[in-house]
Amino acid sequence: MLPLQDLECPYCGETISLAIDDSAGAQAYVEDCQVCCRPIEVIVAPGADGRLSAIARTGDDA
Repeated sequence: MLPLQDLECPYCGETISLAIDDSAGAQAYVEDCQVCCRPIEVIVAPGADGRLSAIARTGDDA
């Protein structure tokens, strides 16, 4: 079972749960918000403790 991480949608502000594939290492992909259906860019990277964590951003964020 993949671990879940709660993220805030950068568009509507609702909290959504995403399954993070921790066997794939660092990754970036687009997933639609489960609430407002807008495309969220999800960035998964290792944190200081070595565990993967995800951030959500719009395609316009730099």
